[in-house]
Parts: sequence; C-alpha cells; structure tokens
Amino acid sequence: MLRQFFFGVAIFISSGCGLIIEIVAGRIIAPYVGMSLYTWTAIIAVVLAGLSAGHWYGGQLAGCNVDAEKGGRRVAIALGLASISSLASLILLRIVASQLKSLEFGAITSIILLTLSLFFLPSFFVGIVSPILTKLALDGNQNRQGAIIGRMFALGALGSIAGTLSAGYLFISWIGSTGTIVTVAIIYALLGLCFAINDSLRGLFLFSLISLIGGLVFWGQRINAFHSPCDLESDYFCIRVADYSHESGRPSSLLALDHLVHSINDRDNPSFLYSPYIHGIDEIMKNQYFKETRNFSPRAFFIGGGGYSLPRAWANDYMSPELIVAEIDPEVTKIAKKSMWLNIDSSSMQIFHRDARALLQSLPTGKTFDFIFGDAFHDISIPPHLVTREFHQQVLKRLSSKGVYTINVVDSGVKPLFLFSLIKTLNKDFSSVEVWIDQSQKNIPDRITYIVFSSNEPSSVSNLRSLRGPNRYWIKWPAQNLSHRILKASPPILTDDFSPVDRLMSNSLQKYSF
Repeated sequence: MLRQFFFGVAIFISSGCGLIIEIVAGRIIAPYVGMSLYTWTAIIAVVLAGLSAGHWYGGQLAGCNVDAEKGGRRVAIALGLASISSLASLILLRIVASQLKSLEFGAITSIILLTLSLFFLPSFFVGIVSPILTKLALDGNQNRQGAIIGRMFALGALGSIAGTLSAGYLFISWIGSTGTIVTVAIIYALLGLCFAINDSLRGLFLFSLISLIGGLVFWGQRINAFHSPCDLESDYFCIRVADYSHESGRPSSLLALDHLVHSINDRDNPSFLYSPYIHGIDEIMKNQYFKETRNFSPRAFFIGGGGYSLPRAWANDYMSPELIVAEIDPEVTKIAKKSMWLNIDSSSMQIFHRDARALLQSLPTGKTFDFIFGDAFHDISIPPHLVTREFHQQVLKRLSSKGVYTINVVDSGVKPLFLFSLIKTLNKDFSSVEVWIDQSQKNIPDRITYIVFSSNEPSSVSNLRSLRGPNRYWIKWPAQNLSHRILKASPPILTDDFSPVDRLMSNSLQKYSF
C-alpha cells in the first residue's frame, strides 16, 4: 500500500512540474520574442509533443519484464534528465535567442524554433515517467487494474491542475520565472534520488547528476543565465527600466514591457516626448482638435498607462485637467513612479488598476471625455476585446460632441491588414477616421506605428510639423487611397464574436525579426 501511495505522489508531482514548465515558458521567452497567441500556440504544441513522445517511449520502457528495481532505475534516470534539461533551458535561452536574432528569422519561425529548443526535452523526459509508474503500480494487482489505471490517470491530471495553478498564482509572483525553473529542476532531481536511493547503481546516478548539474551551474553563472532579465516580474509583464540619458543627451529613462519599448520619459521636462507616436498625438490634438479652446482643461481617458508619458505631459501642460488612466498592472505604475518620474499624487490624475473596458463601463452614466486614447498594444499584439465594434460603441458614448478617440497601431508598412480591419470597423460608428504616420516611417516595409484618429469632424490639415520637442513631421494617409486599399484588402469587421487580431497581423510577423 505504501508503494502504491509513493507511485501516486510521484506521478502527481512530476505531472505538476511538467505543467509548471509549460506555464512559465511563456514568461521565460517573452523578453526575447514577446507574448502573443503565436507564443502560446507554440509552447502548448511543443510541450504536448514532448509529453506525447515521452509517454510513447515510456511505454516502450515499461515492458512485461521490467520489475520494480529496473523500473525505478528508469524513472530515476528520466527524472534526472528532466532536471538537467530544465536547468539547461535557461542557458540555451541566452544562446539560442541570440543566434536566432543574428539569423534574422521572422517572428513566428523564431518563436517555434526557440520554444522547440528549450522545452521539448524537459517535457519528453518527464513524459517517460507516467507509463513506467503506472506499470509498476499494476504489478501484483491483476484484479484491480482498471481502478489503478484510473487512479494514476486522475493523479496525473490533478497534478497538472495543481502545477498550473501554483505556477500562475504562486511561483511566478513569488520567485519569478527563472526561480521557478530552478525550483522545478531541484524537485525533479530530488524525486529522482528517491527512486535511486535503494538502487545498486545509486552512487553512479548521484555522481552523474551532481556532475552534470554542477557543470550547468558553472556554465550558467558564466553567462548570467540564472539571473532574470527583468528588473521586476509582475503578474503581467517582465518589466525593465534602462537609463536613456546617453542616447538623448538629457536625464531620461526607458521602460520596456516584455519585448517592447513602451515609454521614454524625460526627468526635467514631462512635456518633452521621445516616442514619435506619442509626440504626434500630442501635437495633432493640441493644434487641430483643442486649438480653438482657450484655457482648456481636457477630460481624458487613457487605455493603458505604461510609462504614463502623455498623462504626465498633460498634467504638466494644462491647468487642472481631468485624467483617468486604466493600467491593468499595479507594478507598472510603481515602476513608473519610482523610475519614470510619475507623480501619482497629482490631483489631476486618477489611476485604476483594472481592465480598461470594464472601467469604462463602470463609470457613472453621462460621464464623457474630450479624448480617449487606446495605447494597449502589447509587443506584437493587442487585446482583441479593445478593438471591436462593441467596444468602439462604448467609447463613442463616452465622447463629448467634439471628442476624439485615438489609438496607436503597430502593423506592417506594406500590407497592414489589422489596421485596415480596425479602420473599417471604426467607420461603422465614427463620421471621420484618419490615419497619420511619422514621415520618417513612410515606405518602410517592416512594422511601423500608425496613429488613428476617430471623431465627428476631420482635421483641417494633411500634414503637421512639430512646434515643440524634437523636430518631426507627420502626414495623413490620403482618404481616397486608404479607402481603395481597404476595399481591395476586404478585411473583416472586428466584433466581440470575431476579432482575429493575431491572424491579421501575421503578415507583419512573418517578416518581423526579433
């Protein structure tokens, strides 16, 4: 009975660790290839492929002639290799990611190759364990085969559930993704030692395990593989801050979320805007939509905070503005306050750490804004529920008669299908939809940042030069040409039921190199 209990515990723990690796995999690779539907698709496919191959091979190793000693030895070796390959993934991450970058593969190819090289083997080796343990549990219990098989399958599934929950709600938040991988490697090693402790070759197993892990630790320390690239790893992002003063010639900081540089802030002048699209929005709003109003104090709603560049600038530029920011991650706000000079004590700014759509819906009836800014692009994607027609209709209800809804879009410079789909959707409810770009990005085939303005009235100019800050020049996409391109592409209307953001952006991702 004690042996059956031990086998059940072992299959529960090993299955849980296998799913911990799957959950943490997305966070491990996010600083290198970003986070999107494509990363999770690759991770799930690779881990399942590894587990499937491991289950098949484990079944081959669990033959009729495999007794408790031989089976235990094979389980110990499989767990030892799972430990070594899990630890090695942190080293391979640095090596493979840099090689993929130098080879300039497209984003999707890079994601698949990186995921395959890191997570197939840990999944394969832990997959070997279940068939062998199930076979050992069945030995001598011929009359209870169905019950034992059912119990082992259930314990494996329960372990997977426990691993998923513990990774998502405990480990990553407490010890980070790198610490979680190291912890899983240690658990695999200890569990393997439990199976090897009574084996005649336990000395060889222990020596081999310590030698290989010791070699990996030495190698990993030399290339800094066991230190997280994040300054802070929150429940949502790998957050990094870098000094930008050398590049700008001014005291300034850069904020990166996962793989995307999100904001650059100036310490001494909040109104000095480094990002061309943020600068462009500021200039176009002030010189086209707000220009006729004196002593204007805008009421603005920001979808996404990040470094809070524009809210910080407007809090500085206007007398008593009303600024509401929906930033889902409280740790991002803390970093912005600590390292990006955000003054969260300003009476003009209210910050809510929740989903922007839910927040907008919860505001009092009749609450309207002069400006709503969608800045929720996360690396190579955007939350689909923030670009649908149903959401746009909610936005429209919250705009004043002369209010403007602005959204930044990162898409292909040649065939921006997501941009076309978004504009086609916005045209259903807004009288005027315009697309602006920084002239320096014109005719660039790779991904560029577009600025979309939706309102009741069009702007009065087709180009604009900056009046403050860096010398920049923005141009408006001619409406007739844009309409022709959209008609030719025939993109879908984005709805809550159908919003294929990642598919529409796949054209730019295929050509985008990390």
